[in-house]
Amino acid sequence: MDTEGIKLFVLAAETLNISAAGQQLGIAPSVASARLAKLEMKVGADLFHRSTRKVTLSIEGIEFLPYAKEILAQEEAAFAALGKGKPSASGTIRFAASSTFVQRFVAPILAEFLQLYPDVNVEFMLSDSQVKLIEGGYDLALRNYTAQDSSMIGRRLANDTRVLCASPEYLKKYGVPESPEELVNHQLLVFMNTKPRKLIAKEGKRECAYPPPNSKPRVIFDDGASMRLAAIAGSGICMSSMWNIHDELKSGQLTRVLPEYVIDDNAAVWLVYPKSNVLTSKVRVFIDFLVDKIGELPIWQK
Repeated sequence: MDTEGIKLFVLAAETLNISAAGQQLGIAPSVASARLAKLEMKVGADLFHRSTRKVTLSIEGIEFLPYAKEILAQEEAAFAALGKGKPSASGTIRFAASSTFVQRFVAPILAEFLQLYPDVNVEFMLSDSQVKLIEGGYDLALRNYTAQDSSMIGRRLANDTRVLCASPEYLKKYGVPESPEELVNHQLLVFMNTKPRKLIAKEGKRECAYPPPNSKPRVIFDDGASMRLAAIAGSGICMSSMWNIHDELKSGQLTRVLPEYVIDDNAAVWLVYPKSNVLTSKVRVFIDFLVDKIGELPIWQK
């Protein structure tokens, strides 16, 4: 298959501009259109919907895009194995990540990455809900997994220590729970689709669950930043990752609840990519950058 035609398709899919994609490859608009038409004949489907006003991906184009990227990644890896190919990272990284995490850690250091790699662009898909990597055509994603489930699909960024917390105002008004059983009588803020977690006493063998059995959440969120703000405002008790609330714990805006207990789920923050994908240079340098800048922060040692 014509990899130059596939490269043109990927660029056109990212820019939704066939002429601009052709210019990046140094070919005229008419040649670019002809090359894409040839590729469409090869795959037996229209990859784009074209009109006088705009160009959009067809359903077939959306389905073909992740595989087209995989073909280019395989080509890059093959040349790299022979000591050939581009010496530096380039292209667009499509990164699916938690909006809360990106706001806290990635956005503040993004300018440094862009300066280090001027030929790399980053396209963020920000959501605290997980997206499908292959179907969405993403190169990389940030995920919270248990270690045993993630060891083979990516790179560990850091531990994900989770704790229970609430605002001092809430605890003053509703009381401080002395045992996990008392949580049933409190307003609980939970993350959407959260499964019960093991709540284990640091000393002894006592094991409970959070949320506790027979409890009913007062508020359900699908965004970690919003849940943090609600907890600060005194809405209730929540379970949150230490990376999400460490500043608020330090400042006193939030207080640990049942600090003698720990959430025992061996969770960690992982940078993952589809198992079938070759790790391209643009993704590799981005992963290395994030691990170097974020993975060594003192917060992960707490």
